[in-house]
Amino acid sequence: MTIEDFIREFTPADDGTGSSLPAQRRAYEALHARRRMADPAGMQVFDECMSGVEVRRFRPAGCAEGNVVYLHGGGWSLGSVDSHHGITANLAERLRREVISVDYRLLPEASYAEALADCRAVVEAVGPVAVIGDSAGGRLAIDVAHTSEWKGLLGLIYPVVGTPTADTLGEDGPLLSRADILSLWQMAAPAVPDIDAAVPPSASIEALAVERDPLTRPLEQAIGSWRQAGASVGYRCAPGMVHSALHGHAELAAMQTAWQNFCQAVERRLDGES
Repeated sequence: MTIEDFIREFTPADDGTGSSLPAQRRAYEALHARRRMADPAGMQVFDECMSGVEVRRFRPAGCAEGNVVYLHGGGWSLGSVDSHHGITANLAERLRREVISVDYRLLPEASYAEALADCRAVVEAVGPVAVIGDSAGGRLAIDVAHTSEWKGLLGLIYPVVGTPTADTLGEDGPLLSRADILSLWQMAAPAVPDIDAAVPPSASIEALAVERDPLTRPLEQAIGSWRQAGASVGYRCAPGMVHSALHGHAELAAMQTAWQNFCQAVERRLDGES
C-alpha cells in the first residue's frame, strides 16, 4: 500500500450534507473492522471492567512481567478498544507484555476531565510499567502522568501537546488539518489540566511522530524542553507519513520501520528497568 492509497481509504466520504457524530463513529468503527487482521497466535484477548471502566486485555504467549496501559486516539470523540484492536494486539506481541486498552468515555457526552479520570483509574489500579497513547490518547497519557502518582515509561505517538494555536501548529497535513485540531481542542480545553508544556510528564519518554502532521512541530518543541529539563526522551519521525498512519503500520514501509523502532526502544527500556 502507498501512502496515497492509505489517505484515500481513510478520507471520510463527503456527501455534501455533513455527518452527525453518531454517523462518524459508525463509519470510523466500520473502517477499522474491515481492516482488522487476526490476532497473533497464542494471544489471549478478553474484556472486563476495571475500577468501573471497560478495558480490553491483550496477553501474548510467553508474556513477561509488567503490563502496559494503552490509550487510543480519535480526537476524544471517536475511537474505542475495537478501532485500535489491531494496534494494541501488535504492541502486546512486540513488547511480549500484557497490554490493557482503556475504553474511556468520549466527548461530548463526557467531559475531558471524565475521560482523564477513566484513564487515571485504570493506571492507578494496574500500576503499569508503561502508559502509551496515540493522538488524543497521547494527550490523555501526558495528563495521566502529570496528575497521578504513577511513575513509569511514557510512550507518545503523535500526541497533542501544550495548547494548540494557529501559531504553534505546523502546516496542514492529509487527514488532519490545523482547523480540525483547534475545533477538537475547543471541545476539550475547558477541562484540560493547566500544566506547563515545558515540564516533562515523565523522566523516561519514547515518542513517535510523522512528517506530514501539524502536531509534529509542537511535539518536537516540547521534546527539546523536556530534554533540557533532564528527561530522557527517545524520538523518531516517520518520513512521508501522515496522522493516523499507525493504523497502516503493517502495510506502509516507513510507518512499519518507525513503529518497529519505537516498540524496540520501549522494550529495551522496560527490559532495563525490570
